[in-house]
Amino acid sequence: MRRASSSLLALLLAACASGASGPGGTGSSGASRSPGPGAARLASVAEREWRAWGRIAVDGWPVALERTPDATPELFERLMTYWSATPEGPEVVTAHRLFRDTITAPLAEAASLDPVSGLPFTVVPANVAISSFNHPAWSAAFISFAMAEAGAPRADFDPSASHALYVDRLIAAALADPEGAAFLPRGPAEHAARPGDLLCADRSAAPLPDWPSRLAEAGSFRPMHCDIVVRAGGGTVDIIGGNVLDVVLRRRVPTDAAGHVLPPPPDRPPFFVIFENRR
Repeated sequence: MRRASSSLLALLLAACASGASGPGGTGSSGASRSPGPGAARLASVAEREWRAWGRIAVDGWPVALERTPDATPELFERLMTYWSATPEGPEVVTAHRLFRDTITAPLAEAASLDPVSGLPFTVVPANVAISSFNHPAWSAAFISFAMAEAGAPRADFDPSASHALYVDRLIAAALADPEGAAFLPRGPAEHAARPGDLLCADRSAAPLPDWPSRLAEAGSFRPMHCDIVVRAGGGTVDIIGGNVLDVVLRRRVPTDAAGHVLPPPPDRPPFFVIFENRR
C-alpha cells in the first residue's frame, strides 16, 4: 500500500509541477485549469456570509479587533447553521443553545417588567458576546457550510468540524484521481490563488513545511485553519474565513507578481497548501 501511495504521490507532484511554469500553470493532468461555476459559487457564498457578519475587513494578520460583536439572535442562529452542516453539529448546537439559555435566563427574570411602564421587557435571548460560543472552534464548520451552500457534493467535499480531517480527504481524493479530483493540493508558491480556492495554514507549534508531509500523519489531529479565496489581483488576494478573531473575517494578504501567496510573518501560522478549486 505504501509503495502504491508513493507512486500516486509522485504522479501528482509531477502533474502539479507541469503546471507551475506560469501564473497558474499550463498543460494537462494536474495543471491548473480555468475555474468553473462551483468556484465562483463558493466565493460568492463566503462573501455573502461576510456581509451578514458586518463586512469586517483587515489587512494582513491583526491580533485582535477593536470590538467583538454581540451574539445577536441573527448571528447566533447563523453560527448554529454552520454547525448543522457537519456530522458533529447536532451535539454542538444542543450544547450552545443550553449554554445561551442558561446565561440569559437570569437576565430575563430580573428584567421581567419595565419599572416605568410596568410592561414586560423584550429581552434579547443571546445577550452575550459571540466569542462566548467559540468552543469548540467553528472555522471548519464555516468551510463545510460554505461548501454545501455552493453545491459541492459529498464526493467532492466531505464536511467535518476538523480542518485536518477534510484536508486529508481532499489530498487522498487527489492522489486517487489527479485528473478528476475537485480540489487539487498545490504549494502556495506554485499555484496562483484564484477565487474559490482554499488556502490553508498550519497552526501547530511545529508546522508542516508542505502538504506532502501531511501524508505520514494522515488521520491524526493537527490544528489548522483554511480560508476561501474571494478575490485575486494587483499584488494581493482577499480571503474569508470563519472564527477568525471571533467573526467571519475578510483579510487581504500579499502575493508575488505572478499571484502566488507570500508567506506570512514568522510569528504567524504558515500556509502549507492551497487547494485549486476545479469545479
